[in-house]
Amino acid sequence: VEQASRVTGEKSWRMPLAKEYQDQLESKIADMTNCGNRWGGAITAALFLQHFVSDGKPFVHLDIAGPVWSDRLGRATGFGVKLITEWVRQQGK
Repeated sequence: VEQASRVTGEKSWRMPLAKEYQDQLESKIADMTNCGNRWGGAITAALFLQHFVSDGKPFVHLDIAGPVWSDRLGRATGFGVKLITEWVRQQGK
């Protein structure tokens, strides 16, 4: 994904899976909640997804909610499409 980001110019970076945010997933009525508080939202989303990925299996969480829409343009930006397309192309090499 990092290489695809460099090729396409769609910025990405590796988010830490910071265990100190794990407690935000605790729930009083369920095994866990899928939404943390306002601090570390992308990190808590990745921590949540990690519960559904086999141990040792690499995974990517592309949090595109912010850059996918432009209020200035009044439309979707398409952010992430080039990045994902390039990543898939690279996997076929």
